[in-house]
Amino acid sequence: MTPGDHIVCTEFDGGEGILVDLNTKRYYELNETALLVWKGLEKGLAVDDIVAEVTAEYDVPVDHARSSVTNLIARLRSYKLL
Repeated sequence: MTPGDHIVCTEFDGGEGILVDLNTKRYYELNETALLVWKGLEKGLAVDDIVAEVTAEYDVPVDHARSSVTNLIARLRSYKLL
């Protein structure tokens, strides 16, 4: 699962970002955690590796991180960003 070629990601200094779908001209705001997940997807990381990055960066239990990451990926797929 990798980001589509029609998606542009812009990162801001505050750790947040925006995804722009060049096909639909829609944009999606990413908070700091969602941006971390997106960057992992761009690198081609597996879900387990992204979860490991999230738990290394934030003080959250692995099961909570996994649930959050999989829910975000499902939303990104529903928006046809992946």
